[in-house]
Amino acid sequence: MTKILTGGVGKAQVAETVQKLALDGVDVAVSSDMEAAMKLRAGQADYYLGTCHTGAGASLGVLLGLLGSGACHTFGRSVPTEDEVRALIGDGKKVFGFGMDQIDAAAPVIARAIAAHGA
Repeated sequence: MTKILTGGVGKAQVAETVQKLALDGVDVAVSSDMEAAMKLRAGQADYYLGTCHTGAGASLGVLLGLLGSGACHTFGRSVPTEDEVRALIGDGKKVFGFGMDQIDAAAPVIARAIAAHGA
């Protein structure tokens, strides 16, 4: 089972959006950024989707500080393609940030790419 944690300003909306996709093998839960960092480090979660108003910093600040830039990527206010997300996952990224005005478009794309990759 792949565990996705959501955090930031739109964490509940991201969790709801991903849950509605009903992706096989994917479990999603709302989290704080500090809790998510600890769970990712301990192997108790696989990915984190964080949102803030711009998607450029606050969505990932704590995770970036604790996990390092090699694990984190922000899309800002752009919407990635599944191929872009798959490539980032292949490069070791497991923490993704995006603007809360992009939740409906970005969260499904990221979640589907994660589901296709597995844990």
